[in-house]
Amino acid sequence: MTKENLSEKKTKKKRVLVLIPCYNEGFTVGSVVLAAKKYADEVLVVDDGSMDKTPEIARMAGAKVISHETNRGKSLAIKTGFSYALDNDFDYVITIDGDGQHNPDEIPAVLGTLLNNENNIDISIGHRHGRDTEMPKYRRVGKRLLDYITSYGAGGYVTDSQCGFRAFNKRAVKTLLLRLKGKAFSVESEELIEAHGLGLGMGHTHIACKYNNLKNTSTKDPVTHGFSVLKYVVWLIAEKRPLLFIGAPGFVFVIVGLYFGIRTLQYYNQTQIFLIHYAIMVSIFLIIGALAMFIGLTLNVLPRILKRAKE
Repeated sequence: MTKENLSEKKTKKKRVLVLIPCYNEGFTVGSVVLAAKKYADEVLVVDDGSMDKTPEIARMAGAKVISHETNRGKSLAIKTGFSYALDNDFDYVITIDGDGQHNPDEIPAVLGTLLNNENNIDISIGHRHGRDTEMPKYRRVGKRLLDYITSYGAGGYVTDSQCGFRAFNKRAVKTLLLRLKGKAFSVESEELIEAHGLGLGMGHTHIACKYNNLKNTSTKDPVTHGFSVLKYVVWLIAEKRPLLFIGAPGFVFVIVGLYFGIRTLQYYNQTQIFLIHYAIMVSIFLIIGALAMFIGLTLNVLPRILKRAKE
């Protein structure tokens, strides 16, 4: 390779893709695309089976559009965008919601966390916090709960586990694409939990957040959305840490069962009266606890056995 080619390789411009997953967001997607174009080499809208004019409006605004024939969920929309980014050799991917909640003019700030890369950051997470965040109180409570649950699986406190405004480098996109399995709004939490397991560095950037005067900020009501995310995240954590998540509670059940079993026997020795309801409760605690410990140990060891078998 000549010195000229080496110099050209070193000065090659990093290519940025803004990825906007959309479902029935024709009311706002045009303005989001127009604003995002200023900071990207290309804007990609993944239309997840919209029944309105979302894809047509996105194209008119200047976005590349990939459409799913049916609504397949935000996670699959993100995966479609990640695949496109890798196939077209983009260096960075910015994900941003198409409902107008996020301000595309903050893309340089979110992306800057990766470009500076002082702490080996692979994923920059938008952090909705402060006076310029219009998030209603009931949403803040739900977000905080999901933050704590996600943090448990991500190995450290997560500032905003549900924010869709993020930046990823190519390493993060490539590795996460193979690991994301969710089909709904659990994708934000799943990205962080998987990123921790993959050793990807994460940082956060303060962003504003708009809710007032928006036509719609979610295709699901907050309660349904929150419970669907919570359910998936809990099972994902159980899959990642079965010994702690299943085996440890099982151990507690066994200890409780033994305690009440001893108390039942002591009472019988003193009064010659056998408390059947206590005995039934002890049996239930011991059986459930033993099964949970066995399942936790099995799920913890099984992946290692399978990995060795493949080797």
